[in-house]
Amino acid sequence: MIIILHPDTDKSDAGYRKLMEYLAGIPGITTRTHDVVGAEQTLTEVYLVGRTATLDMAQIQSFEVVERVVRVSREYRILGRHKDDVRPSHFDYNGVRFGQDNLNIFAGLCAVDTRDHVEQMMRALKERGLNCTRMGAYKPRTSPYSFQGHGRNCLPYVFELAGKYGIRVIAMEVTHEAHINEIDAVLQQTGNSTGVLLQIGTRNAQNFELLKSVGRQNTYPVLLKRGFGITLEESLNAAEYLASEGNRNVVFCLRGMKTQYGDPHRNMVDFSHVPTVKMLTRMPVCIDPSHSVGSRHAGPDRILDVFHATAQGVIAGANMILVDFHPDPARALVDGPQALRLEELDWFLEDVRIARAGYEQRQTLRDRVGNQQGI
Repeated sequence: MIIILHPDTDKSDAGYRKLMEYLAGIPGITTRTHDVVGAEQTLTEVYLVGRTATLDMAQIQSFEVVERVVRVSREYRILGRHKDDVRPSHFDYNGVRFGQDNLNIFAGLCAVDTRDHVEQMMRALKERGLNCTRMGAYKPRTSPYSFQGHGRNCLPYVFELAGKYGIRVIAMEVTHEAHINEIDAVLQQTGNSTGVLLQIGTRNAQNFELLKSVGRQNTYPVLLKRGFGITLEESLNAAEYLASEGNRNVVFCLRGMKTQYGDPHRNMVDFSHVPTVKMLTRMPVCIDPSHSVGSRHAGPDRILDVFHATAQGVIAGANMILVDFHPDPARALVDGPQALRLEELDWFLEDVRIARAGYEQRQTLRDRVGNQQGI
């Protein structure tokens, strides 16, 4: 059960203390309090854990500090969208809104290789009015002999250039708690010139100690990629690990499933799950067409498969796109064969605009038909 308090409830207020004393007196029930700090107000939610089925919702609702009470109908207690729970879902970070009702594009380098390539990428984004990117500093690889990223060494110029070109948020994978400390230190050295969206890669979707450590910090939001060989439910529980430790600013990323049935693509594209994740949880949903498709193949229509996969996710309501671009894919140190070229950026953005317009038209149609039929 979740108790949602009135905005900006003061924990020193007598009404709050009265509620918590009442809850403390219920046998077999423990409480966990989560604060959501926004730009204009703070929202407090109290989670009741234990045998809550027999609790009197009306009694709890009667406390003056309580706005409403929601029964948990799914095991994703914090991130789940529970029965009668229609609250708008979004969070703001460093001037960028992440919600289930908008769309952000994170185009950039799968792995940082040179300062010049980073600058070319960020300049191209600024010229097109984009303020988010992806820049991989730490790269877990299947082979121990493959390039695994420049790590801390590239962070100073990546963050410096982000500030120069107005990049507000960088999606950057981390594989160890120490990486968060390195990002912290270099961001401070560069005057906090940008923001970082910590990415948990598909290989670490069930690295529970990493999930816990990333969840315990509240400085950075988190992008969690679905595990490539586990069920959707298992991946959503991985997101719940983050939230249960305190960080509920989580974006869930669909990136394809590893199976032979996906051939000739790198993975089986799973973007049909965009509305499913939004129905089950309050997380914004990201798609990663580059790692789903894994190539620059195109059919007879001469539209790249990466574009088609992107459109499938966007027209289904995706809220974020994580896509590989590179100024010179032939020289890329990671995943060059799947990277789009800078000269294709305008084409990609216009294709996304068309797909997003299609999704919005579908919403308009739903509203018109729903009103007519009373649905």
